[in-house]
Amino acid sequence: MRAQPPPASRWADAGLVSGEAVELDVRVARLGSRVLALLVDLVVQIGLALVLGAALSMLVLALPPDVMDAALAGGLQVVLVVLVFVGYPVVMERFAGGRTVGKLAVGLRVVRADGGPVGVGQSVTRALVGVAVEWPGLVLPLLSWAATVTVMLTDARGRRLGDLVAGTLVVHTRGAGVWRPLPPAVPPLLAWAATLDLTRVDDGLALAVRQYVDRLPQLAAPEAIRLGRELWAEVAAVTSPPPPWRAPEWAYLSAVLAERRRRAAYRSGRTRAVTDTLWPELAPAPAAPVRAPLRRAAPEPAEPDPVRR
Repeated sequence: MRAQPPPASRWADAGLVSGEAVELDVRVARLGSRVLALLVDLVVQIGLALVLGAALSMLVLALPPDVMDAALAGGLQVVLVVLVFVGYPVVMERFAGGRTVGKLAVGLRVVRADGGPVGVGQSVTRALVGVAVEWPGLVLPLLSWAATVTVMLTDARGRRLGDLVAGTLVVHTRGAGVWRPLPPAVPPLLAWAATLDLTRVDDGLALAVRQYVDRLPQLAAPEAIRLGRELWAEVAAVTSPPPPWRAPEWAYLSAVLAERRRRAAYRSGRTRAVTDTLWPELAPAPAAPVRAPLRRAAPEPAEPDPVRR
């Protein structure tokens, strides 16, 4: 019996479909995330402009005095603007897979409208349109900024004018799924997991195992078993010793993840203890004990006078 497929994610609004006619769970980048990436890129571009400006100044000083004139100075300024505002995004998107420094920090990527990798011509078109009418906006800056924001807010996929002209799209590279707690490990496997050598289990493999264990209830039975065996084969190849007794693959994987999490928590605790010892002022102040309000004790009954008995 096959499990029911999971409902379509409400975050998948990019409208990208794979070759197998399956809608991809990809989110488009909206105004907020793109402005944040632009601010990071702006800091990088300012630093790049300072470096290139210093280099051009040294070049000008090296030229003969009779060579430097107003036309050459204007030409050098145009070259500086082109290198900073056009060359930077084009080169970064070409060699960083459609991402600039700002997009890398925020988790965005430029792709074609069909989901394919962006081309050099499309990157150049996006950059030229951006410099002309978006940012910095050489043609009517305030009006072009308002038009850009309006287009991004009204477009179904959050595209700006440069995206519409170049046929591109900016999407998130980080998922928006809800992370649930890991299922507990099978108790008979805890002692075996404590002896495992996990030094060769990298973060990528651990993430794949985590996603498999997390989505196991949503997977169909044959595919779930096959995928579990493949993942356990990868994990078993980089861990030792082998399990002591036969169990389902998901039980082995859950035990490995639980042990990996336990060791990470132990290392984090030791690091925090060393930090608190070296810099005690950074340690959180201990919470003051809660004391119950004092009540006046009831008067003790008077002892009878032995003389008057």
